[in-house]
Amino acid sequence: MHEAKTRLSELVKAVEERGEIVVLCRNGKAVAEIHPRSVKKSCRDLSPDPRFKVTFAPGFTPDEPLSEKEWPEDFQ
Repeated sequence: MHEAKTRLSELVKAVEERGEIVVLCRNGKAVAEIHPRSVKKSCRDLSPDPRFKVTFAPGFTPDEPLSEKEWPEDFQ
């Protein structure tokens, strides 16, 4: 532990630059590890979720205009 305290900057540099894993020991037993952080994705996955796939009724075309009966009364 004493050596780790005096050389902490060197140990962290080894982890950052070379990806090393540093194991800290007390009385010959491992008590902690310093390791590189996992790299997260830099961007989100924007692919559509298949659970939310839209399925239209047979014969329905979403781009066809509404008939007079389908318009709400407030808009006629």
